[in-house]
Amino acid sequence: MHGGHGTMRWTLDRINWGAFDASKVDPEILKAVKAAALVEFNAPDYVSYLRNVFHDDETVQQNIEQWGREEAQHGRALAAWAKLADPSFDFEGSFERFRKIQSIDTTAQESRRGSKAGEMIARCVVESGTSSFYTAIKDRTDEPCLKQIVTFMAADEFAHYRCFYEIYKKYESELPGRLGRLKVAVGRVNEADDDELAGAYYCANYPADSDTPYHRKTFADAYQKRAMGVYQRQHMDRLISMVAKAGGLDPHGFITTKIQAVAWWYMSRHQRRLARTAV
Repeated sequence: MHGGHGTMRWTLDRINWGAFDASKVDPEILKAVKAAALVEFNAPDYVSYLRNVFHDDETVQQNIEQWGREEAQHGRALAAWAKLADPSFDFEGSFERFRKIQSIDTTAQESRRGSKAGEMIARCVVESGTSSFYTAIKDRTDEPCLKQIVTFMAADEFAHYRCFYEIYKKYESELPGRLGRLKVAVGRVNEADDDELAGAYYCANYPADSDTPYHRKTFADAYQKRAMGVYQRQHMDRLISMVAKAGGLDPHGFITTKIQAVAWWYMSRHQRRLARTAV
């Protein structure tokens, strides 16, 4: 399922840090990258939760641990780049504050999706989002260092999607019918405006002594404004294809093509609305 247990596809010393070009840093992308660094680095909590859910499947546990190591490395790589771009960025302090806002119940023994199969569909949705997001940044940024980092990361996230999809297939019988799959997939898409991204954006971009208080909706919008701002039509189409496949639809079928068109229309509208917001 994975490139050998315990082996990483790349390490931080593969990044050509010397190529960093401060003049090519987009300050809006930098804000999104700082937030993403916190979210990625927070993977160990999800590892604990997923290990509990799959407590009786050692192979899956190994895959989950490998995934967690790679996600934490993503956090370190993005944080290192963000510090080059903005030496005042306090990654450690921001992360500590973020952990207070965003907590995951690591003691749960059952999947909150209702089944192991449902849990893996939800993970596929998340990996669809991250792989399309990092691909979108790669296509948008001219900063050589960031381009290299997110190219590696997008490939990892796509591999994670494939890995989780394989695990889903193993437990497929727990979630009969396409409707059940679609419900989980759509449900996970709708969770994107929870405290995780909003909290990460706030903690990464506002110092501890900031006069601006944390407000979920405000900072969820602030994050989305930057994240959606890098998407082009092809990135959105790929995201929808991957989510559709996890949800049991034909990724290239008629329904998926219609959803892609509607999603792009909705996102363009949302982008324009967010562009007018001050945060």
